[in-house]
Amino acid sequence: MSTPANSFSCFPADIVPQAPEDPLFGLMAAYRADESPDKVDLGIGAYRDNNGKPWVLPVVKKAETIIHDDPNTNHEYLPIAGLTTFTTKAAELIFGADSPALADKRAISIQTISGTGAVHLGALFLAKFYTGNRSIYFSNPTWANHGQIFGNVGLHTMTYPYFDKQSRGLDFEGMKAAIQAAPTHSVILLHACAHNPTGVDPTEAQWKELATILRSRGHLPFFDCAYQGFASGDLARDAGAIRYFVEQGFELLVAQSFAKNFGLYGERAGALHYVAPPQQEGRLTAEGVADTISRVKSQLAVLQRSEISNPPIYGARVASTVLNDPALFAEWEENLRTMSGRIIGMRKALREKLEALGTPGTWNHITDQIGMFSFTGLSEAQVQKLRTDFHVYMTKNGRISMAGLNTNNIDYFAKAVDSVVRSTQ
Repeated sequence: MSTPANSFSCFPADIVPQAPEDPLFGLMAAYRADESPDKVDLGIGAYRDNNGKPWVLPVVKKAETIIHDDPNTNHEYLPIAGLTTFTTKAAELIFGADSPALADKRAISIQTISGTGAVHLGALFLAKFYTGNRSIYFSNPTWANHGQIFGNVGLHTMTYPYFDKQSRGLDFEGMKAAIQAAPTHSVILLHACAHNPTGVDPTEAQWKELATILRSRGHLPFFDCAYQGFASGDLARDAGAIRYFVEQGFELLVAQSFAKNFGLYGERAGALHYVAPPQQEGRLTAEGVADTISRVKSQLAVLQRSEISNPPIYGARVASTVLNDPALFAEWEENLRTMSGRIIGMRKALREKLEALGTPGTWNHITDQIGMFSFTGLSEAQVQKLRTDFHVYMTKNGRISMAGLNTNNIDYFAKAVDSVVRSTQ
């Protein structure tokens, strides 16, 4: 007796569509398959040393040895909220040890699956409990996952202008106007530093203007911080916008990643922080603040339990070991300066080489931007020509990972850019 087609499935082949390939991972696959000895990978969002190799931070190696040699090390489950010695120091790192939010016990921290997991947990929480406008506004362009994460949990996604193609800097007037025009009590996603993908950040004065607008409209800030210390080499500077908003009494969320600044890409160490408004400025008494913190923490734990049950332990242990030891912490800061300093050096060298070649256009934006990524201003056609003619791989919007450049390939890349800019629009 034959079996009727699809008799055991509610997903016939003609209903579930083929998903498009992730463009970044497709780019990585194409790079790996390229056999040219001259190929250059500028797509991957991970630090590489001057030889183009992954770099395990020396301080991370020391922390791993300490963990390995500890006779009490085991592989038991962490609590739902994560490793307390990690989340406590993560909060101090992002807010500052003397933060009023920490002093007033207005902040809670949940360990997550890196920054992506933190954004996702925050999105779930907003989708379930936020009573303001159920639209979240993020920059255009932004990290590719933002729209998908928030859309997947049922939040309405909108964008605000961010990158000015003419100046290759910040479209601050457009950004302000859109945030001002957003319905009151909207959620506004902000990159704390080293904006992905543009490398363009607001100035300190511009952050203060944005805070004034968000307060006047009753918006909820949601910061995504993936590059603290990695952007400028200064942990406090890179967290400056978040700390200012907290000092101004905002209720807010922060997604924090330790992938880049610890080189713990595959270990997925991160945290989600919630800060309640201060008693004197908000609607809450001191007892009300404590009650709010308790209720929010309980609901985040419920959401976490249903998603991942317990967060992974190894990366959190590594970070905790460093963050809780003054000598290791100081060494980590030096490792951060090494990484950020090499990238800053590559920015300076690339600009100098393009200007020395007389490459058409202006190239000051290469050094004006900050962090791992740079929006070069190259067109999609020029990007494609770089790939086909010179085996240079970058995303089609012209974003490059500065960490992919080094003293061995920067001359080749600069000459390739000069060639395509002169020949292709």
